[in-house]
Amino acid sequence: MSQHRDFILRPPVMEDAARMWRFVIDSKTLDPNSPYCYLVLCRHFTDTCVIAEAENALAGFIAGYRPPGAQNTVVVWQMGTGAPHRRRGLGLAMLGELLRREECREVSYLEATVTPSNPASRAMLTALARELKADYVASTGFEASLFPKERPHEPERLFRIGPFPRVL
Repeated sequence: MSQHRDFILRPPVMEDAARMWRFVIDSKTLDPNSPYCYLVLCRHFTDTCVIAEAENALAGFIAGYRPPGAQNTVVVWQMGTGAPHRRRGLGLAMLGELLRREECREVSYLEATVTPSNPASRAMLTALARELKADYVASTGFEASLFPKERPHEPERLFRIGPFPRVL
């Protein structure tokens, strides 16, 4: 657990799952997963997920994982910052919290996918690369044609930042 300004940054607990799901639904911009998915994240992926709280309210979160066969990589699957807390460095602080964890001691790459309509996430990832003094590459993540026709989706660009040294 750490602190950034008025925010407490910590791993999730099971009780956070419903709050994470509600946060995503209320955001109107993040892709909602099932409530069960957030329960699984809070049970099995606590070391690669981050909760940001302000005055006991959820201010933001990261859902991440380390892909099998790529132990030098952490993937940020979903990340959000509540509207009242944007432009205060919370996103970068949550990413820093994640990368400082013992679970990420072998991590030298961070990956995330971003849609073309999300310049804020692109800017945050490029800022992280600058902060880490690391290169980044943007490539095809998921083409729009891979998503179900019943749920059209923008293409996702894959950002890969690294290599970078252990973050302390």
